[in-house]
Amino acid sequence: MALVRAARKTSSSYTCRYCRHHVFLSFRGQDTRKTFTDHLYTALVNAGFRTFRDDDEVQRGEGIKPELQKAIKHSRTSVIVFSKDYASSTWCLEELVMILERKRISADHVVLPVFYDVDPSDVRKQTGSLAKAFARHQRSQPSNKLMGNFFPTTLFYLYSIAVMFEIFFSFGLQLFRHESKFINKIVQVIGEKLRRRPLSVPHRMIGMHSRVNELNLWLQDGSDEVGILVIYGMSGIGKTTIAKSVYNTNFERFEGSSFIENIREISQQPNGLVQIQIQLLSDILIGRKVKIHCVSEGMTEIEDAISSKRVFLVLDDVDHISQLDVVLGMKDQFYPGSKIIITTRRARLLKVHQVTKVHTVQTLDNKESLELLSWHAFGRDHPIEDYIEYSEKLVDHCGGLPLALQVLGSSLLGESIGVWKSALEKLKAIPNGEIVNKLRVSYDSLQDDHDRKLFLHIACFFIGKDKDYIVKILDGCDFYTIVGIQNLIDRCLVTIDEFDKVHMHDLICGMGREIVHQESEEPWKRSRGWHHKDSFKILSENNVRNMCYMYTYMFSFL
Repeated sequence: MALVRAARKTSSSYTCRYCRHHVFLSFRGQDTRKTFTDHLYTALVNAGFRTFRDDDEVQRGEGIKPELQKAIKHSRTSVIVFSKDYASSTWCLEELVMILERKRISADHVVLPVFYDVDPSDVRKQTGSLAKAFARHQRSQPSNKLMGNFFPTTLFYLYSIAVMFEIFFSFGLQLFRHESKFINKIVQVIGEKLRRRPLSVPHRMIGMHSRVNELNLWLQDGSDEVGILVIYGMSGIGKTTIAKSVYNTNFERFEGSSFIENIREISQQPNGLVQIQIQLLSDILIGRKVKIHCVSEGMTEIEDAISSKRVFLVLDDVDHISQLDVVLGMKDQFYPGSKIIITTRRARLLKVHQVTKVHTVQTLDNKESLELLSWHAFGRDHPIEDYIEYSEKLVDHCGGLPLALQVLGSSLLGESIGVWKSALEKLKAIPNGEIVNKLRVSYDSLQDDHDRKLFLHIACFFIGKDKDYIVKILDGCDFYTIVGIQNLIDRCLVTIDEFDKVHMHDLICGMGREIVHQESEEPWKRSRGWHHKDSFKILSENNVRNMCYMYTYMFSFL
């Protein structure tokens, strides 16, 4: 029972944040150390995989060495070279238990059994060399009841893994005429397993689980329809986080998968659309490199790749139809059952390419917001008692935007109440720079200065005003207000409620006013003035130009 307790004792730490090794090799040294395992190790290293093998030829003791336990814990895959005398070694069996416990605790740990000159049915039926090995163990340790039940059960579990992945059908040495082909196949499969791995997501998905579950149901409905789903919402609201979580849960259900992040940013780089196509093909083809010289050539290659297998694609941060055309221009060629998820801030993209479902991401409610802020500011799910009032004020300021809650919560981690109070006062006058820069992406992506000026006018003067009133005022100032407002809605910068009032998230409004504020330190040199203190400074200057400025840019909008 000591072995079982040891495995359970270390299980809680098996899900490690980093991995030192790509591959951990488990083998019977007397059988294959200087032959098959040595060749396999060399091939893995030459392929670029950090591979751990125990080269210690010293007489082994009764228990597994701590460094071996750490190596198993910090490896992404374990390759078990199951040779004829593998089960003869108590050491190997204990090592196997640790590997399978690592697999049980961490689902993304890959275990690859390699049946080297062994019939897999011997493992399933506990016959042949295995039966002889267990008989020897029982004769040498007659009091060890585990040997009669625990290890045979463990080996049957190993066989079940092999069946699930159909490993022994690929790796059975009897199916290969040469060991070199056998080893190349192992290296190839390891490469495929390592490349298809989960993406990094926050440890705490506050308020996201119901959204993720809804999308999982859509992906797992068993339909042969080629489905396109759009995740839509403003910057910083959690679209990419939701998409990553859904991807992690589902990518192994498909024959090919790809998550392409920051498409908007990549597409702006030289030959950016081609780079997107190259990454997508590399992912779907599991590492095989395809040379592409132009977008049209890439579309031909993609059409060939997607027509023969069910694929799952996530296209993150798409903001223009051209970025979709290079991938989805051949939608009818997708293999039945393929699924595509798109994240975007652009409402117009909801109407293109036969979108089958739209998921609009809403801001967090107050309870969710307070919990998310608390994890980042206090390391727990609720505020410290003395900080409750200030936490609630900060939640109000963030307006349910996860980005703001994370940024501001982390910035105040470990700070005194005095610092919290001062930070809240500062935020009333000066928005947080990191949040402004994230939100400004939508403003900068507006198509022209006309729409950018219109956005700044609304942010400074017209929040909560009736749409027709705004149109009447700004059309008189040579704006094309109706189409301009529609462009702002398209970028998630403004919304219109059921009473035809124009609204803007408080942080987006703050971002707009900060853009104006940064035009100059002197209020009279800025393009707009809305704050009473700035207005007084402007009016107190004995300057006709300043007076005209105020009448033009402030009083005319009252």
